[in-house]
Amino acid sequence: MIFTFYKAHGLKVGSSLVEEDKLELATSLLEKAKSKGVSLLLPSDVVVPANSIPDGWMGLDISPDSIKSFSETLDTTQTVIWNGPMGVFKFEKFAAGTEAISKKLAKLSGKGVTTIIGGGDSVAAVEKIGLADKMSHILTGGGASLELLEGKTLPGLLALNDA
Repeated sequence: MIFTFYKAHGLKVGSSLVEEDKLELATSLLEKAKSKGVSLLLPSDVVVPANSIPDGWMGLDISPDSIKSFSETLDTTQTVIWNGPMGVFKFEKFAAGTEAISKKLAKLSGKGVTTIIGGGDSVAAVEKIGLADKMSHILTGGGASLELLEGKTLPGLLALNDA
């Protein structure tokens, strides 16, 4: 997801995964966050600086600096909704960011912070790391969860209302 935002911001993303059909949405979200004075926290780097990923290369995990920045920001929250791992955690070489953030969320959950893990990959990550039971809520319907938060009516919930 981050590379769509990076490209919308005009950064070089190499061969990293970009949702081309979401570039306008990413641009509008960046502008909306800026106009409302809201921080939209994106990793500052992804093992190589995020603003200079060479052609043919991909960002596959966040860096130690981004882990530190995210962790510091998470210390100021009372609710976290996490949808999407920090990297390609299925490969040990690119799992450091996801593991660090999972551990941070588990620690925060133990302090009373509400931690909501949404989406199949995020759930798989916290399960692989052995921390799923430390989170407040686990939702396997990541896309549906985001749509619900966005205010959209979900067909399944609509059907229940009509029953």
